[in-house]
Parts: sequence; structure tokens; C-alpha cells
Amino acid sequence: MPSQVKKTRSSSSTSFPTADSHLVFFPIVVLTLVLWFVYRMLFSFPVWFDESVGKALFFGLPAWFFVIITNYKAISETFSLKKLYSGLLLGLAVGGVYGFVTSLLSIWQTGSTVQAAWLFTSSTFWFEFFLALLTGFWETLLFYSFFMTVVMDKYPQWSLTRKVVLVAIIFVLFHIPNTYLRFTSPEVIPQLLLLFLFGLGQALLFAERRNAYALVLSHAIWGMVLLTHAG
Repeated sequence: MPSQVKKTRSSSSTSFPTADSHLVFFPIVVLTLVLWFVYRMLFSFPVWFDESVGKALFFGLPAWFFVIITNYKAISETFSLKKLYSGLLLGLAVGGVYGFVTSLLSIWQTGSTVQAAWLFTSSTFWFEFFLALLTGFWETLLFYSFFMTVVMDKYPQWSLTRKVVLVAIIFVLFHIPNTYLRFTSPEVIPQLLLLFLFGLGQALLFAERRNAYALVLSHAIWGMVLLTHAG
């Protein structure tokens, strides 16, 4: 019997962090935020570098480090291959809704008309879509597979609203430097509000399905729609 109990405890510890491992969560969040701020304010690299190398270092490494020191398998489980097919279908559907609503809002604000555009035949489109997938991957890994998974486990007594709002706020905080670099002062607040709503929607989707693939694809599609209308 003692050996059976010991075996059960050992197997469960690989999936759920201990109270001690939870202690390193917010220090990692704060340190990652500070380093990202420094990187964005001091350096100006091409977009492809930021979305690949930059976010791999500042978004990917913290998640990997947390998994290594805590043996918390729930983060990697959000990218389980068995979730790939259903996640891509869900991401396509949700991303389509994001894109449709964003397009309607853009048309309403600018007063423009709908015109056919052969985007899929452009090599530039596919390069930008590849960058959008990279963005979706690294941001999903950090904010949802890592941050939100730990928040949901760390605070089981919290309401879902409280959890998704916290994650959406963290999401917005990380996007403040880029927002100030890209937009003038009057446009910053509306952009941050839009990011908060998007982060909120993604957090709700993740809380329901725990499927990272759905968030990666919906994030990429949303980003491409914004890029298309911004251009």
C-alpha cells in the first residue's frame, strides 16, 4: 500500500505544480515583461526578426524554463497532436468571425466599399501569413498555454471572469510598447482597448477548450485582417 500511494503521488506531480513552484510564476511574468519592454524600447529590428527570434527568446524561453523547473506538463498538453485537427477547424471558424467583424467595423469607419482582392495569389500575403502564424504561436504559448493554464490551476476558487480579465490585462501590458511605437497618442487608448477585447475573447476560448492550435490560427487570421485593412 505505501508503495502504491508513493507511485500515485509521483505520477500526479508531473502534471500539477506544487505550491512552491507556483511561487516562481509571477516573478517570471514580471521579469519577462520588463525584459520585453527593454527589448522593444532599445532595439528596432525587422518585423520578421521580432516575430521569430525575438519572441522565441522572450516568449518561448520563459515557458520552457517554467516547465523545466516545475515539471508542469499541462502547458505542453495544450499543444497535444490529438488536438490539432479540431483546433485548426475551431481556429478557422473563430478567426473567420474575428475577421468578418473587423472588416465590417473597418468598412463602417472608413466608408469604403467591398472590393475583390486576389490576396492568396500574392507571395507577400503568404509571407505575412507565415509571420502571423509565428506571432500567434509564441503569444498563445506565453499568454494562454503558460500564463492562463497556471492561473486556472493556481486560483481554482476564482471565477472565470476574474481569470480571463487577469490574463487579458497581462496580454495588453505586453503590447503597450509596440502600440506606442506604431500609433500616435490619440490612437493608443482605442488600440489598447481593442487588444484587451481580443485578449479577453482568446482567454475565454482557451478556458473552454484548452486547445492552443485554435488560438494560434484565430490569432493569425485576426492579425492578417488588421494588416489588410491597415494597409
